[in-house]
Amino acid sequence: MKIESTQHDLASPDGKIVEFQKIDERTAHAVVLIENINKDFVGFEIEKQLVSFNIKSTLAQIGVNGVGINYEIDKAQKSARVLVELKAIGPIAREMLALLSCGAYIGKLFAADERRRVRDPDYLSRMFGRSDRFGRPLLSLGGMQGSDALILDKIDGRAVAYLSLRSGKVSYDSVIFGFLPTIAKGLHSNLPLRDLLYLHQTWIEGAPRNADEDEILLVRTARLHVRTVFARVVSDLLAPGYQHTSASVLQPDTRDSGDIYEFFGKSKREITDLPLEFYTLEPYREHVFFSDRDQLQSLLENESSLFTAFQTAPLPETTPAATFVVKGSQMRSLQPSSWTMLEPTYQEFPGISQSTRQAHLIEKYIETQPAYPYLKAIEDGYITSQGILLTRYFPTPLLKRLLLSDNVSRCLKGVYFQYPSSSHKAFFSQEDRALLVDLHKFAVPVYWVDHVTNRILQYSQKKNRESGMFVPIDFVDTYMKTTVFGIYGSNLLSGNFEEELKKLLKGVLDLRGEMKHPLLTADTPLALITGGGPGAMEVGNRLAKDLHILSCANIADFHQEGGVVNEQKENPYVEAKMTYRLKQLVERQSEFNLDFPIFVMGGIGTDFEFCLEEVRRKVGATSQTPVLLFGAVEYWRDKITQRFECNKRSGTVKGSEWVSNCFYCIQNAEQGIEIYRKFFLGTLPIGKDAPAAELGFMIG
Repeated sequence: MKIESTQHDLASPDGKIVEFQKIDERTAHAVVLIENINKDFVGFEIEKQLVSFNIKSTLAQIGVNGVGINYEIDKAQKSARVLVELKAIGPIAREMLALLSCGAYIGKLFAADERRRVRDPDYLSRMFGRSDRFGRPLLSLGGMQGSDALILDKIDGRAVAYLSLRSGKVSYDSVIFGFLPTIAKGLHSNLPLRDLLYLHQTWIEGAPRNADEDEILLVRTARLHVRTVFARVVSDLLAPGYQHTSASVLQPDTRDSGDIYEFFGKSKREITDLPLEFYTLEPYREHVFFSDRDQLQSLLENESSLFTAFQTAPLPETTPAATFVVKGSQMRSLQPSSWTMLEPTYQEFPGISQSTRQAHLIEKYIETQPAYPYLKAIEDGYITSQGILLTRYFPTPLLKRLLLSDNVSRCLKGVYFQYPSSSHKAFFSQEDRALLVDLHKFAVPVYWVDHVTNRILQYSQKKNRESGMFVPIDFVDTYMKTTVFGIYGSNLLSGNFEEELKKLLKGVLDLRGEMKHPLLTADTPLALITGGGPGAMEVGNRLAKDLHILSCANIADFHQEGGVVNEQKENPYVEAKMTYRLKQLVERQSEFNLDFPIFVMGGIGTDFEFCLEEVRRKVGATSQTPVLLFGAVEYWRDKITQRFECNKRSGTVKGSEWVSNCFYCIQNAEQGIEIYRKFFLGTLPIGKDAPAAELGFMIG
């Protein structure tokens, strides 16, 4: 779906007379040229007999009817030439016919595509009581909820609405003849002639609504709103003896209008109602709510359908591409041409010192983003249906202003992407993660169609947390309730702790049935977070997955010039994750948000993480929960004790020596389970009111 025109695809612009021949005082032939037709105009594709000429309502209300008798429609030139037979009904119309000339815009084409005809009245009735973003009813007659004046039915396989006519008819004052030359001139421009014509019309309450020969019958209905469809008078359902002019199509911008309908013919029987049939707009302009798109929602619940949708994106895969999807049939029929494919031209921005140039360059860069045309169309009101954005790369943070605008956040019901970044590939920058947080706050769901885990992951944020991670959609509710354990350790060594860690985690799962602690009850799900790489991290993720504990990872890319970092390829046991492309290592570590850290043998990174857990407990950034140190007492003494004793001697940890009692060295699972048991029962000596550990850690 590409938004390349403000025109609707079932209607053309107005066309002008280029040839005019008067046959007699009641009849004329005009060749009408229509130019600049939307390239997606349905009339280019369907059978010609389904395309009709619609006379301007201004002329129809005077009594001039126009019927197309020959059509030449040229898609290549985006134009059409229509031979129109004009008929004058009544003396006012005969005078008007004599004033028409070349250059006058007198009507347009309408394509009555059978595929777009509304067949189910429920499609219309669900619009009652709903409004657009300006509070205007989507469909109503006589009131926001619809009324008894509008009757929906299904006739011959199509939805038909019968509009009750008001009692009376419209007549003209005697000076209308003097106004006709003004109308004739106005047809050469875009003046709102119908509003001016209204000044010469008089409503005659209670006048009989019946047709006489050579007389136009003008009637009215209750106040009408049509925003979600084209409506057209159903000629074959009119009362016998009545015909409607070719000004029979109601545009989808009809609002608060007790508009006039023009009948002619001969009948002594009063006409009482007006039958309308309906044709859907382009899907993105239907004002349809996401909750009404059952087929689309079913497809989004099927993970394979999303992977299939992204396979239709144009190649090469390195080029950014995006599309906006509003209905299931659209998603099933996606093809490369359905996507907008742009290559943003990035250059260094000069900075705030050159604010005008900076703003100009950023605006130009934003406009080259493939998601921009859709977001801008939503903002400007050209896209009115709620839907989802499919984008190869997560949107640039420079689109934040559009993404979080009232109109876009109201219309956008999901952002689905394949890759976090065109420049950083699988990793999010600091600005990307800030945008994720903002989208979450504005209730715009974000989904990662992740080819590594082969799952659809939804960005999820726990309550009272300022960061989150991408979680398989069927685990989101579980993730929100989890108590989180974590493994810190070497990416080089898997260690010899796997069997004991497995026993430990199984023991915690068993403890749930005994405990009624805020962090552990019978219904508490568990999650385990690692750095997502090989070695000890892979062991932890594998065990978590085997034990049906949500297996999570915070995966960082440290490709900094001059750094020495072992490659940390994502291990295959990660289910939920967040990725980081950053220089500020502390930021990534702060988002582990572990309730219960577990340390195993590790190097410089593990030492850093140990210090962070100490600091968190000292400053109260986390609860005073026990931290397990797996391994020999001698190993942890060499790592921790000398530093702890040095700090005590120098007085630099005075008043916070107690932090040491949060760390427990254990050699087997049983010791760890017992420490957890005492903590959950409230009998573990831990925190400010408990004594410090002499070695800088406790021995379990």
